[in-house]
Amino acid sequence: MWVDGGYVNSVDASLVGWADHELGIRLEVVRRNDDLKGFHVLPRRWVVERTLGWLTRCRRLCRDHERTIAHAEDFVKLAMIRLMAARLAGQQTRYRNIRPQAV
Repeated sequence: MWVDGGYVNSVDASLVGWADHELGIRLEVVRRNDDLKGFHVLPRRWVVERTLGWLTRCRRLCRDHERTIAHAEDFVKLAMIRLMAARLAGQQTRYRNIRPQAV
């Protein structure tokens, strides 16, 4: 699992070891190069940003409506199932608030 460099600080120093020991998940920290100024693409960061973009297109996930974490997690799973099923069926996913642009 990829994590941002912010998760490896003095407060969360044991997070990488804990995830490996307790959950059996190897965390790989994606570090930012401090020599570069301004915006630059971090490796594997775009995967997370793209997935979050897909999820926020679902109206229910745009706001925090759920009372429990389990319900929120279930709606994320439903949104991804909907997206994968549409892609497997060869359908284009359309969203009500986005209109096709005229060419």
